[in-house]
Amino acid sequence: MKKIWLAPAKINRFLHITGQREDGYHELQTVFQFLDYADELSFDVRDDSEIVLETPLSGVADKDNLVVKAARLLQQKSSHPEGVNIRIRKKLPMGGGLGGGSSDAATTLAALNQLWNINLDKDELAHLGLVLGADVPIFVHGYAAWAEGVGENLSPVQLDEPWYVILIPGVSVSTAKIFSSANLKRDCLPLDIKRFQAGEGINVCEDVVCQQYPEVGEAIQWLSQFAPARMTGTGACVFAPLESETQAQEILQQKPGQIDGFYARGCNISPLYL
Repeated sequence: MKKIWLAPAKINRFLHITGQREDGYHELQTVFQFLDYADELSFDVRDDSEIVLETPLSGVADKDNLVVKAARLLQQKSSHPEGVNIRIRKKLPMGGGLGGGSSDAATTLAALNQLWNINLDKDELAHLGLVLGADVPIFVHGYAAWAEGVGENLSPVQLDEPWYVILIPGVSVSTAKIFSSANLKRDCLPLDIKRFQAGEGINVCEDVVCQQYPEVGEAIQWLSQFAPARMTGTGACVFAPLESETQAQEILQQKPGQIDGFYARGCNISPLYL
């Protein structure tokens, strides 16, 4: 039976911006945690050097797909002669703040590093992944983390692992659009892990997203009647922690019909490595 490689979702337990660099990138503080809910990828090594995506993503040219970019990047950096056929079963929404594209790219790097017998260590793979996007290294390393810089400076952190209800409003949020907003708060005072664990921290992108995408605000308002709800990343998905799987199931069954959603367990170790 062909091996399935998981590309899990992530949530941002909080997201602060402490400044903006001269190159335009934002200085962040955030905590990443994985979910046991994932895209599923499979790989067939080819004798030639072709990279073939057998499951194209609607609206995204293959050459622009992060999975194809990841495979080509690893192939070029290692001068590896083989190619690969790649299939993806997408479960994570685009523009949802769950890191689906970055996670797919990281899983592709990890899988082909093994299947092509390149044998780079995780630090080397993460360094490559940063070329593809700031979130890729967290998925390569595969542990819940406190992150700073543009998201690439990672420190392991031990978190509670509740069940979550995740709502998926029917909008795709542009990260670039949110980060370029004049209304975005960019001057958060630095937070430390102890204060985060005591309950401090918000998602500073949330207000801007809700102004531009009212559906996100409606999802937060609905979910907040059951537990403290928050947007992940730059949106659009919204999550709330629950004490049990049963409670998460019951809440999800009550969700408004126009909003998709799922429930999942928080994970401090990525399902990619379990």
